Amino acid sequence: MTVRTGGGTHVTEHGGPGDPVLLLHGIGGSADSFAGQFAALAARHRVLAWDAPGYARSADPPDAPGMAGYAAAAAALLRERGAAPAHVVGVSWGGVIATRLALDHPGLVRTLVLADSTRGSGRTEEKAAAMRRRAGELAAIGPEAFARARAPKLLSAEAPEELVDRVATAMARSIRLPGYAYAAASMAETDHDGVLGRISVPALVVAGDRDVVTGVAESQAIAAAVPGARLEVIARAGHLCNVERPEAFNRLLLEFLT
Repeated sequence: MTVRTGGGTHVTEHGGPGDPVLLLHGIGGSADSFAGQFAALAARHRVLAWDAPGYARSADPPDAPGMAGYAAAAAALLRERGAAPAHVVGVSWGGVIATRLALDHPGLVRTLVLADSTRGSGRTEEKAAAMRRRAGELAAIGPEAFARARAPKLLSAEAPEELVDRVATAMARSIRLPGYAYAAASMAETDHDGVLGRISVPALVVAGDRDVVTGVAESQAIAAAVPGARLEVIARAGHLCNVERPEAFNRLLLEFLT
């Protein structure tokens, strides 16, 4: 089932009356990025996956939300759908939004899962500048060429070409301006390094062992900073570990949620 919230955010919803799970995709994704998780989660949970504001089937925000704005939009979604508190699962940029959601709206978050995520690109000027440049690259070459260039970096070198093509096609359908530029700007402004110790909910940090985008070391740093967080590394998986190794990811996720 799909629904659109009052703010124009598209939400895909599966499952029944179990504890709600909110899925937040990465900077090149959409709700469809979690296709490999829907069936496994919906057997036990009510699953909600958004297209972030400015992505895929969601309306464009009137201006740049910033990281706090994306977290506020996720909070509004949970309240509107009667889905709080929720288990919140974020991949990459979605994990950064999930982190801010847990920090700014702690009463709405039951548990936190951060997959191949980061403390934010604002930790160094070099990383922030690289993130800001992405919008110009997208504007210059368009979504299809941009996605074709980025997709191989999101998976391990051993990923089949069919999967690389699928990720590229899905990305090209999901991203556009100004939404992608707003997302990149939110990453460039964010440094959660000094505030992760304030997170008070159970947390699972997951990383693909062959992630060359954020890297295992970044997930290790997050897990070390979040009180009581558990770190799991998925073998033979790149940055999109939930896409490349869905069985292993789902097993870890379901074990944690139960």
